[in-house]
Amino acid sequence: MARILLIEDNPEIRENMTEILELAGYNVDNAPDGKAGVDLALAKRPDIIICDIMMPVLDGYGVLHLIQKHPELNGVPFIFLTAKSERDEIRKGMESGADDYITKPFGGTELLNAIETRLKKAQQLREHFTSDMDGVNHLISVTYGKDYLEELRTGRDVSRYKKKQIVYSEGNHPSRLFYVQKGKVKTFKQNEDGKEFIVGLYTEGDFLGYIPLMEGRIYQETAEALDDTELLVIPRSEFEELLGSNPQVMKKFMSILASNINEKAGQLLAIAYNSLRKKVADTLITLDRTYNKTHDQNFYIDISRENLAAMAGVAKESLIRMLGELKDEKLISIEGARIRIMNYNRLEQMFN
Repeated sequence: MARILLIEDNPEIRENMTEILELAGYNVDNAPDGKAGVDLALAKRPDIIICDIMMPVLDGYGVLHLIQKHPELNGVPFIFLTAKSERDEIRKGMESGADDYITKPFGGTELLNAIETRLKKAQQLREHFTSDMDGVNHLISVTYGKDYLEELRTGRDVSRYKKKQIVYSEGNHPSRLFYVQKGKVKTFKQNEDGKEFIVGLYTEGDFLGYIPLMEGRIYQETAEALDDTELLVIPRSEFEELLGSNPQVMKKFMSILASNINEKAGQLLAIAYNSLRKKVADTLITLDRTYNKTHDQNFYIDISRENLAAMAGVAKESLIRMLGELKDEKLISIEGARIRIMNYNRLEQMFN
């Protein structure tokens, strides 16, 4: 059973709570004050901490502050006990990072329900969440018990963009988050000669423009519609409220940001060191992964040769020549401007 750390200076309350928890099958460690509680937390690594607010030596807020400084205790649910039912006191506790609170006096059932709920949520949060928007949505659903991103999307204004229309430009300040409801969007950078380098591809179900919002910086690239596109517009204030409402959500977005940076670094290294053949093969694989999420064997990549070349970081003429070679080897088929991958494994495992 789970190990519970109970920090409470009132010996009668501490004894009664311990008896209830042990009858329920929990292992219980006791501390009579905040300082002793922190020492026990570091020594015993509890699964959940229940802590009174008003205590000598170190109060509950001080305990929570010190607990949060130790990475090994990260994610341990923290429940405050308080004799104060005033709204300001409760809000202060939750804003400090507590997961829940129980107001004295309370019954045994209320105590056990609160513990069971927080332990279950902590277990769910230890699950693996993929480092993409699907992982974020799963995390938020677990954290809040609802599809919070769906609420962000619902009832939003729709902005419509024609093919090749700019969504936002490099150097501008972000004021909103975009959600791709229909169509495709690319993000790219341009050198002084006007040559494009595509750094991101987005399709239906993707959020767009969250990185500069998180970083508090201007847009580092330009976004352009690849097709006729519909974007839902979400105000910056609501996105920031979501990030600030839960540390786990913020961490997940940070992991996506780190993944995005690593992906771009890998893309730049590939352009610098990979052969023309591998650059084109990797670009086709990336496009298939991005747009063919159902793994349809009859899926066609329908993107202009200019955009393909910009994504691969090669000249258009070189790209066309290499596509011809891959077609001759029956790795791809070409019908007009459309490309279909015929041998995914060989393309994916292409050598330099």
